[in-house]
Amino acid sequence: MSTPDDLPRMDRRKALQWMLTATATMAVRDPNLFAADPGPIKAQGYGPDPVMVKVYKPGDVWPLTLAEPQRRTTRALCDVIMPADETSPSASAVGVPDFIDEWISSPYPAQAGDRRLVLEGLQWIDQEANTRFGKAFPDLALEQQTAICSDLAAAKPQPAHKKAATFFKRFRDLTAGGYYTTPEGMKAIGYVGNMPSGTFEGPPIEALKHVGLA
Repeated sequence: MSTPDDLPRMDRRKALQWMLTATATMAVRDPNLFAADPGPIKAQGYGPDPVMVKVYKPGDVWPLTLAEPQRRTTRALCDVIMPADETSPSASAVGVPDFIDEWISSPYPAQAGDRRLVLEGLQWIDQEANTRFGKAFPDLALEQQTAICSDLAAAKPQPAHKKAATFFKRFRDLTAGGYYTTPEGMKAIGYVGNMPSGTFEGPPIEALKHVGLA
């Protein structure tokens, strides 16, 4: 069972930089990621963006949202979606719960719908865990956690799970988007970025054949 001491927070400046960088990256990958309906919330001025050379602490810039029980559920759900394997760390090990907390806490209009959706979804998944298995989601066995998530990830979820399935899809996208904008996530998919090279061998012959140039 996790305790607050097991859930250290990422350096706030690093989490803010990560969230702002991922915003642009994820928007290019999936424009619909920002399509959550913010409901009656009206966009108002939210001040300047964070200064990235300043050291921030929890509560600075904008207040963080997740209370400790919500952080535990977030961590558990992130790790069901992106577990550790023989080559890559889990989502929680690289700080994805902190990324999600910054994401839903930020005052930008595009994230307003995600805040409500995530908070309601975390509440639902804990209630569902208690209804089915008599424990909160983080305290379930992996097989029990996976059973709940599988129902939400079904191609045609049950009518009673429709709203929760919308939450799960968004949470899964945020988890994956956050994970794959970390160095560990990029390494997991083989992305090396702009690396210097002393030579250029040209495109591989397979690529040239694919476009009819060889």
